[in-house]
Amino acid sequence: MASKWLQRTVVLPPHKRGCHLVTSQILRDIEADLSSIKCGFAHFFLQHTSASLTVNENYDSDVQEDVETFLNKTVPEGRAAPWKHTMEGPDDMPAHIKSSMFGCSVTIPITDGRLNLGTWQGIWLCEHRDRGGARKVVVTMNGA
Repeated sequence: MASKWLQRTVVLPPHKRGCHLVTSQILRDIEADLSSIKCGFAHFFLQHTSASLTVNENYDSDVQEDVETFLNKTVPEGRAAPWKHTMEGPDDMPAHIKSSMFGCSVTIPITDGRLNLGTWQGIWLCEHRDRGGARKVVVTMNGA
């Protein structure tokens, strides 16, 4: 069985600041391609520097709120914050730091045409800006 490469760009609508479960939104756009792969990998790359992607809890939304609380306590924001880069607003530099903490990509195995996530796992978009706008995720799939 020959290996194949597939790539799609998924545009996620604007989300408020915080961590958001976006697995189903992404799956809607890649399901046809994903179902054609028996064994492989899907790589998800977020084309932005003030948001991040991660795999985490998909059941209890308290986890999303707790992670956002952790990030906001860990990375200071506002006039007292020590950041030099403030030309795009007081939430921009903290957003860059938070994005670097989680990163802008995740790779998930594909098994029998489905993402092989654990029972309680889902893909999160972590929006670190107050008004981040739509976010683009390039999904590259490879497999047989």
